[in-house]
Amino acid sequence: MDADEMLRLDNQLCFAIVTAARNVVSIYRPVLEPLGLTHPQYLVMLALWEESPRSLGDLAAELAMEPATLSPLVKRLEAQGRISRTRRGDDERVLDISLTAEGRALREQALEVPGRIMRSVGMDAAQLTAVRDGLAPFAGRR
Repeated sequence: MDADEMLRLDNQLCFAIVTAARNVVSIYRPVLEPLGLTHPQYLVMLALWEESPRSLGDLAAELAMEPATLSPLVKRLEAQGRISRTRRGDDERVLDISLTAEGRALREQALEVPGRIMRSVGMDAAQLTAVRDGLAPFAGRR
């Protein structure tokens, strides 16, 4: 590919990733809507289903978010009864986020999400894993 061709918008990796990221969120929206979750809230719940309780700071780091960005999401999930926020007894500065019984129960419904996403994009688990792994150098993680 020559230099002029490399500068075409359609040949830019950054454009493909940004476009794909927007489209991924729109693909998840109708799947998550019946669960009462937005895509960012789903990511929070996924992290908490793996480990709960965890501090707001640890959760923010896991999700590659700033705590100030995560706080409103956590507050909305608390208002929905899915999580609880408590100050840590031995260090009042630390806010622990825990799943409630309702939040734990929501996991059962969420088990259908990956399969529905795979069907909607026409890919199987191996293909999705290959795409995810291929993005790892750009994600700055794992």
